[in-house]
Amino acid sequence: MAAVKPVGPLLVEHAGASRATAAETDAVEGLSPEEIALRGHYYMALQREVEDRIERKLYRQGKILGGVYVGRGQEAICVGAGLAAEEEDWLYPCHRDLGLYLVRGVTPREIFAQYMGRVGGLTRGREGNMHMGDLKRRIVAIISAMAASVPVAAGTAMALKFQGSRQIVFNIFGDGATSRGDWHEGINLASVQKAPVVFICNNNQYAYSTPLEKQMACEHVADRAPGYGMPGEIVDGNDVFAVYNAVQRAAGRARAGQGPSLIECKTFRMTGHSAHDGGDYVPEHLWREWAEKCPIQRVERTLLECGWASREELDATHARIRREADEAIAWAENSPYPDPSTLTHDVYEGSR
Repeated sequence: MAAVKPVGPLLVEHAGASRATAAETDAVEGLSPEEIALRGHYYMALQREVEDRIERKLYRQGKILGGVYVGRGQEAICVGAGLAAEEEDWLYPCHRDLGLYLVRGVTPREIFAQYMGRVGGLTRGREGNMHMGDLKRRIVAIISAMAASVPVAAGTAMALKFQGSRQIVFNIFGDGATSRGDWHEGINLASVQKAPVVFICNNNQYAYSTPLEKQMACEHVADRAPGYGMPGEIVDGNDVFAVYNAVQRAAGRARAGQGPSLIECKTFRMTGHSAHDGGDYVPEHLWREWAEKCPIQRVERTLLECGWASREELDATHARIRREADEAIAWAENSPYPDPSTLTHDVYEGSR
């Protein structure tokens, strides 16, 4: 089928610059709109299903201990960024970016085993929730103090630059992270050194229970970019096409030696801060308004309107994902807990 432009707004705003045209937004090399839609739909729907099982079932059943944080409603950001990244690039996700792991090849089996503290998880039972990474897949584990990943990501990007590599770094964080000192230090370092890193702000309007207007005086997170001498863009974070295109542009600048960029993705956290938080501080009308902007439903409308998938095919995809989740949970529950004798493995030099 001939390529058809995706339905929906693809315009972006540039902080400190004029509004980009649709033609400029579309002029990005990489995946076709159809590929973005089909792959984006699958990974966003998979993230939603896996996280629903974790938060609404396994956690409530007492099979998962500790904190549970999900990215419901904002899946387009991590999935769009993941689709734009090349296999050799380094990823620094935050705690709502499960789709980034899935795009990079981490399986639902590994994720469920990770959350249930089994040896089949990425940390082999050493950690019981989202603090996971896989250096073989170039995913660096989450740091709980979200902004703390920014100077580390900047350092990784500097190392890649010194090595003459074409690899770059993708660093995702929330709006609350941008109010911390280490965020500003890391952003400044990356800019001064022209480090090849793409900074992506997952602006979901709340830092735990603090709304955006009570944590920063500027209107947009991206307004901070010009002060550090880097481009800043504002995109619709619930539009996987807009996210993918913005990240592709920023990645192109980074690979060309032009330094870092800051992309602010406007979205909304369709849940409390974590599984134990009901989000009662959020005005009721916001839940209703943002429910209409669900990124999965939006890309499904595009798939149907462009003729890239039928309703039956989309239903089959959701059924397949549910089966994947069922099988993965069963596998994870049958995966053993770690042997206590292996406790020091990967801790001390010379240990396994």
